[in-house]
Amino acid sequence: MSIGDLESGVEQLVADDLAVDDTRPHRREPLWRSLTHGQGLVGLVLVGVIAVAGVLAPLLASYDPLAQIPGANLLGPSADHWLGTDQVNRDVASRVLYGIRISLVIAVLSVPVGAVVGGLLGLVATTHPLADVVTQRAFDIVLAFPALILGIMAAAIIGPGQVTVGVVIAAAEVPVFGRLVRTAVLTVREQPFVEAAEVIGARRWWILRTHVLPNAIESAGVQIALSLSLAVFVESAMSFIGIGVRPPEPSLGSLVADSIPNLDANYAYAVGPLVVVSLLVLGFLLIAQALGKARRS
Repeated sequence: MSIGDLESGVEQLVADDLAVDDTRPHRREPLWRSLTHGQGLVGLVLVGVIAVAGVLAPLLASYDPLAQIPGANLLGPSADHWLGTDQVNRDVASRVLYGIRISLVIAVLSVPVGAVVGGLLGLVATTHPLADVVTQRAFDIVLAFPALILGIMAAAIIGPGQVTVGVVIAAAEVPVFGRLVRTAVLTVREQPFVEAAEVIGARRWWILRTHVLPNAIESAGVQIALSLSLAVFVESAMSFIGIGVRPPEPSLGSLVADSIPNLDANYAYAVGPLVVVSLLVLGFLLIAQALGKARRS
């Protein structure tokens, strides 16, 4: 799954949503209500439980994630070590808990940055045909490269690390949110009530604030949940191939990479971080789907 694949249908979905929602005078239920039942609630619980475990890592972890325990080389799961130990005698469960913190911090910080920058560029693109052409071609260039290729390029320029992962995720999200906001603005701008507001002398910024931004923000909220799931995957993938979070700091992706040569000694070494990554991605996807259904209803 790449950023380009996820982005390809965004413009049409936003246009369809706005065409349905903005012609109706009745008041819709807030989007957050979709998270109180069904798949939205399941996704929220999954993400919430894992996030709480990461936040409370100092309290839940039985060992320091960097501490080497004497005589505990590649032990299997036990009461003392729920996920066993790694090849340098560190407790895997403790490292998974701290790895959750790093993954979520990177995702939660980088996705909003990409959303804000992309949204601003999307607004700029609607102000003049030349600005539209320039921004769209810039978006095309970014979308031409999968996130991991962008990660390799960024690591070669600024070096691997958490900052590199954040920059890659934010850069990959800029064209997604830019085109989403651009589509929302162009679609709402053609609605009859916007034309009526312009006829009676309403200012452009009033129209933008009253009619355009609320619709763009709702659509962006759905995309943010989807982007967070992709951000967790990208961070794990970059750390897995060695251009993400640097050792000895724990990362879900690097834990999986380090576990592969040691699966015969401790299978839980890989199972733990893989389950956490899968549940995080699934949780954010369920939230995005629930918000998307509520947006279209």
